[in-house]
Amino acid sequence: MTVLVGLLAFLAQGVAMSEQSLLIDDFSQRNGRSALGTEWRGFTDRVMGGRSDMQVGYVDGPEGSALRLRGQVRLDNNGGFIQARVPLSADGDFAADDFAGVAIRARGAPGPYYLHLRTGDTRRPWQYYRAPIDVSDQWQDQVIPFSAFEARSIRQPLDLSALRSLAVVAYGEAFEADIEVARIELVR
Repeated sequence: MTVLVGLLAFLAQGVAMSEQSLLIDDFSQRNGRSALGTEWRGFTDRVMGGRSDMQVGYVDGPEGSALRLRGQVRLDNNGGFIQARVPLSADGDFAADDFAGVAIRARGAPGPYYLHLRTGDTRRPWQYYRAPIDVSDQWQDQVIPFSAFEARSIRQPLDLSALRSLAVVAYGEAFEADIEVARIELVR
């Protein structure tokens, strides 16, 4: 009887914990698809004439798999970014009204790194909402509240009912970018 009670308590705790967050990816599938079933894609400033170079892939570590984004961010020719982006829904908008922000586990080389969110309002490539990611050579867990995301080239406030994508971005300076992300999720 006590084993059954313990098992039920454990299961209830797991349900409660899953209700507190929505896993976007822990990179355990290693097939380019997020836990949401959508596909990660890499983009650089070359889509606008820039000259930055990028590699996106997976690395294994003692804690499991991680997404690795690395490359040379260059400012020439109006460039300045590399990114790995994932749609939050396969069919348009994703409603995140019930969440408070994004939790991320990351490490990396020094440099300016950001999370970018795009919504139904961000129709132009240079429109997005961004929040900085702190990195060091050690794994760090961070929770970035949606209130920390600032609008770039758009006046509308962040519409949590119409999120389209999330991206990990190296941006804004000429530097050798190298960031690993082991887990990313929406949190309440």
